[in-house]
Amino acid sequence: MGQVLFVVWRESVEALLVVGILHAWLKRGDQAMRKGLPYLWGGVALGMVSAMLLGAALLGVIAALSGDAQEYFQIAMALTACALIVQMVFWMKRHGRTLKQEMEQSLKKSVRAANWWGVTALAALAVAREGSETVIFLYGLGFGQAGKIPLLHLVAALAGFALAFATFYALQLGGKWFSWRRFFRVTEIMLLFLAAGLLQTGVDQLIGLEILPSGIDPLWNSTALLDDSSASGTLIAILTGYRAQPSLMNVCITAAYWTLIIYLTRRSNPPITVGTQPA
Repeated sequence: MGQVLFVVWRESVEALLVVGILHAWLKRGDQAMRKGLPYLWGGVALGMVSAMLLGAALLGVIAALSGDAQEYFQIAMALTACALIVQMVFWMKRHGRTLKQEMEQSLKKSVRAANWWGVTALAALAVAREGSETVIFLYGLGFGQAGKIPLLHLVAALAGFALAFATFYALQLGGKWFSWRRFFRVTEIMLLFLAAGLLQTGVDQLIGLEILPSGIDPLWNSTALLDDSSASGTLIAILTGYRAQPSLMNVCITAAYWTLIIYLTRRSNPPITVGTQPA
């Protein structure tokens, strides 16, 4: 439940950031520019519908599959979610510096051409991107894999969405200790650990299907220190990929993952504060 809330919260804040940039730029313009506001909200609605259709399609696919096919699909979604999280984190590292400028330049082109549908497209693509990523991340975490959505997961998703609005408002106010820079820095680290957890879930399933060899199993036993079958241990395992009794394959994959993350981090620029001016 906690990981569902976190994913919805983080992704919703990103979507609100983009919509906030577009909204602030249009609202502080003249009367002609404000004509683009209905097109903006139309794009937001279109993006949300697109994300919901993807969610419905995933539920339909899993309902149509059975046996090993269903398990293979779930593994593929967990690994896809892991890859998307890593891609998203480093995309924000590269583009966070110029995100606001790029969005406003695209808006200027639409305004000059009197092409308000360009505003709709920008908003729809931004919201659909974040929404579709959220759907895939949640599915990789087990959200809806049984063909239905548990009430607790639904409550967590709604709570995450509400928390995102509160976070966006607080970040708009700015402050020395609570800023866009710190928000993205902290949540990027949390997301990378969450991706590691998704990766280990996929690896465990592949080992169970004998597609990957386990090697020495277990390589060690740290159950006395933290049992990954306990309530707290299970949460940590999901959020970080921790295993109390990992196989050699688990350890090798974890080492390869974090080696790649360190390499990509060194190549990327440090995250830069991004945000919008208050409307």
